[in-house]
Amino acid sequence: MEKNLKKSNSDSNDDVPPTTHPSFFIGSSVIPIINKLQDIFAPLGDIDDRLTGLRLPQVAVIGSQSSGKSSVLEALVGRDFLPRGSDICTRRPLVLQLEKRSTGIGNDSLEWGEFAHLPEKRFYDFSAIRREILAETEKEVGVNKGVSDKQIRLKICSPNVLNITLVDLPGITKVPVGDQPSDIEARIRNMIMSYIKQETSIILAVSPANADLANSDALQMAKQVDPTGTRTIGVITKLDIMDKGTNARNFLLGKVIPLRLGYIGVVNRSQEDINNNRPIREALAYEEQFFRDYHVYCGLSDRCGIPQLAKKLNQILEQHIRNVLPTLKTDLTSHLVAVEKELRAYGEALESKGERGAMLLNILTKYSEAFSSEVDGKSQAMTTKELSGGARIHHIFQSIFVKSLEEVDPCEDLSDEDIRIAIHNATGPRNALFVPEVPFEVLVRRQIARLLDPSLQCLRFVYDELIKISRACETVEMQRFSELRRRLEDVTARFLRDDVKPAERMITNLIDMEMDYINSSHPNFIGGTKAVDMAQNELKTMQVGRSQSDNDKASSAGTSTTRTWGVTSLFGIRGSSVGNSSKRHAAEVVHDINLAPPVIQLKNPPPVLRPGETETEYQVEIIVTKLLITSYYDIVRRNIQDLVPKAIMHYLVNHAKRNLLGTFIEKLYRENLYEDLLREHDDVVIQRRTTVEMCNALRQAVETLDEFVVDVSTLSSSDSMDALPNFSYLSSNSYSKSST
Repeated sequence: MEKNLKKSNSDSNDDVPPTTHPSFFIGSSVIPIINKLQDIFAPLGDIDDRLTGLRLPQVAVIGSQSSGKSSVLEALVGRDFLPRGSDICTRRPLVLQLEKRSTGIGNDSLEWGEFAHLPEKRFYDFSAIRREILAETEKEVGVNKGVSDKQIRLKICSPNVLNITLVDLPGITKVPVGDQPSDIEARIRNMIMSYIKQETSIILAVSPANADLANSDALQMAKQVDPTGTRTIGVITKLDIMDKGTNARNFLLGKVIPLRLGYIGVVNRSQEDINNNRPIREALAYEEQFFRDYHVYCGLSDRCGIPQLAKKLNQILEQHIRNVLPTLKTDLTSHLVAVEKELRAYGEALESKGERGAMLLNILTKYSEAFSSEVDGKSQAMTTKELSGGARIHHIFQSIFVKSLEEVDPCEDLSDEDIRIAIHNATGPRNALFVPEVPFEVLVRRQIARLLDPSLQCLRFVYDELIKISRACETVEMQRFSELRRRLEDVTARFLRDDVKPAERMITNLIDMEMDYINSSHPNFIGGTKAVDMAQNELKTMQVGRSQSDNDKASSAGTSTTRTWGVTSLFGIRGSSVGNSSKRHAAEVVHDINLAPPVIQLKNPPPVLRPGETETEYQVEIIVTKLLITSYYDIVRRNIQDLVPKAIMHYLVNHAKRNLLGTFIEKLYRENLYEDLLREHDDVVIQRRTTVEMCNALRQAVETLDEFVVDVSTLSSSDSMDALPNFSYLSSNSYSKSST
């Protein structure tokens, strides 16, 4: 029992007799490897986040409060050294390395403990070890009863132990006591789970015999992560204080809750023994006598007693390490390759101005080369999933810009009425005798002006693509220097914006040139004569199918309303009456005026005046105008489709390729800027330092495994054991044989 234990006066020189702890040394060539690896990685803290999936073999000791867990560990060591109390005693994981050493002469022959956080100090007084564990625990979690997952690492060297490495985890508690946190149970269970869920962990599940073994907290948690029981060892404590008439024989035989690795039964010191400072060696002698005298456990000698537990743990851990060593070596090597790659990305720390200047010029050059490669389609990081770089620019030119202009109908927004009004306006106060040029030029200029917006949009699209390309050109070295990355992006964006301006002016000038001079002599222009012929043919085609009566009616109506009713005939009739009236007397004229009807008043013209809806003039002229607009617009469109991409490539894209590096050198490659541009973020400095430490640890770990590979491979077959589930002394046959 663990509660209310006082300091033992037997801490100084209570060596366990050789008959109690076997003197043979099983697995001496492989277990120290894991101990050394743990020592190598210990200074790095929790390596789970950095080395995903890498777990060293270990034995995780779990059990409820007062299960006798601490007593078992102290019995394995043969010393009192763990904190005791009525509440949680283990509040931080204690990694306990037991290292067997040969008996020597002088102080080196004594037992001692050594903490990882005090590597130069040996503790020969085991009560001082207890005090140091308490001090380190309170330093991390305070004096309350909280817990922490930060490990305490303790190595105990003694000629009276076997090579074993265990992790003593906080005891499982149900209800918070005193000033314990309200979520203490969940926190402890989560901590335990983080250890025992790993496939490389052997679970030492400690359960008291004076409680309900079938509902043991330790066995239930072990079953959650190891349902087949292939890596769980059951330890049943306090066998000597079970209720009269009961025993744990069936449990030890694996008949209640089977475990492939079996069970070990032990007898702990009683609370009275602890209070009276009874030496552990006497308790071990009492345990040996108990199993010898208690006939129920006769025939189960391989499953009873602390010496058997030490032997079993040593053998299982030895075989477990052998099983995982090949995979462990592969994992360490692969992690080393990945960490070395990460370290190369961080680069070396820059000390002198010369190193900084060389690094800066190298980054600027690589960035500019990467930019050109992306545009030209020569990037080594070319993707096969989507268009990128220059291919996207080509797509913008051909599939977006050119195609969009081809789909535009220049007469789509021009109705016949619009053209008729334009013709009316162009003729002034007269009727047009021929097709007027002014309406054509006015209307075609309006259509040409529409080409400016899509041309400038095309320029903007290409600019956006170049910005994307520039951001994709970030070199590995740039990740180290946040200020340089920011300044590079700023200079690049400003440089490209400046290049947009001449390209924009050129495009605007192209449109203005086309609008400023309508070249009606262009060889591809349809011309007026041909347009009239085509218009007349189109009108004839439109009249096909009409009935003759409709044609006669249209002809008659046209005769009565055509221009033959002109100004001459109208004023000729009135000319004769005027001549006669000049001969009349004034009295007659006055008389006529008195008899005349009222004066005719005209309506004021409306603010917006349009031709009458029934007007049929200019049908030919309308068709001709449309043909001319379409013909000339197609000529201009093809010019714009060709010249706008050329202007963008010349003034923006190719100019950027040619002059980006020069601009970087002019703006950034200055000695007074070296320090600011190449100042690393604190996170980068910390990450490089951490990565260097991790890389060194992995190299040392790989070298450690390489040093032991010969020793492991030369072990004789007689010393080797089968895989864990096939241990002869753990099989169901041996259980039945032992019970007979």
